Amino acid sequence: MPFPAGFLWGTATAAAQIEGGAHEDGKEDSIWDAFARVPDAIAHGDTPEVASDHYHRMPEDVALMKRLGLSAYRFSVSWARVKPGDREVNARGLDFYDRLVDELLEAGITPWLTLYHWDMPQAVQDRGGWAGRDTAYRFREYAGAVFARLGDRVMHWTTFNEPLCSSLIAYASGEHAPGLRDPRAALAAVHHQHLAHGLTLRALREGAAHKVGITLNLTNAIPNSPHDPVDVEAARRVDALFNRMYLEPVLLGRYPGDLLEDVREFGLAALVRDGDLELIGAPIDFLGVNYYHDDSVSGHPLPADAHRNMTPTVRSKASPFVGSEYVTFPSRDLPRTAMDWEVNPDGLRTLLVRLGREYPNLPPLFVTENGGAYGGDVVGEDGRVRDPERTAYILRHLDAVAGAIADGADVRGYFLWSLLDNFEWAWGFQKRFGIVHVDYDTQARTIKDSGFAYATYIRNGAHG
Repeated sequence: MPFPAGFLWGTATAAAQIEGGAHEDGKEDSIWDAFARVPDAIAHGDTPEVASDHYHRMPEDVALMKRLGLSAYRFSVSWARVKPGDREVNARGLDFYDRLVDELLEAGITPWLTLYHWDMPQAVQDRGGWAGRDTAYRFREYAGAVFARLGDRVMHWTTFNEPLCSSLIAYASGEHAPGLRDPRAALAAVHHQHLAHGLTLRALREGAAHKVGITLNLTNAIPNSPHDPVDVEAARRVDALFNRMYLEPVLLGRYPGDLLEDVREFGLAALVRDGDLELIGAPIDFLGVNYYHDDSVSGHPLPADAHRNMTPTVRSKASPFVGSEYVTFPSRDLPRTAMDWEVNPDGLRTLLVRLGREYPNLPPLFVTENGGAYGGDVVGEDGRVRDPERTAYILRHLDAVAGAIADGADVRGYFLWSLLDNFEWAWGFQKRFGIVHVDYDTQARTIKDSGFAYATYIRNGAHG
């Protein structure tokens, strides 16, 4: 199916996952540098100190993007590199992103910048992090420094990536940095990240930024039995917590009433001050959608021996707000990735169409992350990395995006996760999402078969 003219074909990465250089050129600890030193916090004791060494190999990586035929690259800026300790602006840290943007533009690749992909300076966390309202204002200052240096060349600005993960998973479940288990702090983090988005959106508008938006990770919460009111109610709770707690403040300038009732004991409503929601709900130019899997939801207990479609990440998103006394996640008969996430490309099509149907003021959509982790990614004797499962995953999801466009969804770009194998947060280096294989001993790069398949799709499929 043909894609619209000007459709962006990209890949996505995050600073903390690929850059390395974790304490070079003035950079100090981010919360992920500190969290990686906590015993048992990261699989196998892995750290982001070197990661995929993008900080030193950036020109080589941009050349790979050009070879793949990408028209856009979504990357994030490290707050801890730009304002170490959240003190003065670190010019050497900004120099790296200055070089990156120039390298991309010279290669004919659109830079798509994300201001927050979870690497807050540890010094800010030490003062309360996102649980404190002042952090929203400190974030605006950091964003202003980045815009002052790069705003003449970067046209697309994303305030936050997946605030669900950097609030609930980080502050309620303890699985992501800073590793807290405090439900009140988690909901404070939700609101203060929303506020930081609104403050930064206003500041970038005042600076005449070209396009400003946000990226949310969204799901389809599907009742295990659509005719069972208990399952339907459980799915409603999950939809409120995973989707509408983020969509409605940004798009409608309000928190869902049913959500506020669901989390009443944790005090979300009390955090909202006069003028907050007006800032948060100001119009955006695009909405980024990250999609990996749906959630099959039930309100009934599962048998003790049942296989649960509940990876640690899914469990942490739900708990403690829709814990096991309300919600379980029954397995469906679908293939799985190495993350134990179900593979259901039609869910992406459904989600993209649903957004346009439910939000009449919806801005243009971009799929800003979508990809699969699979095992067995090794460089063969012939120099190839054969990853047929990932290849099939990518092609089927691309077809789902095309189907959504045919159904009327205003989707204008697709960013595959991820360009490189990288530091996969609490999983360390144990999960590989990249279409480019990274040998972590030598840092050698090898384009996988899935990368060549994506390049072929861009070259052929993009034009119908």
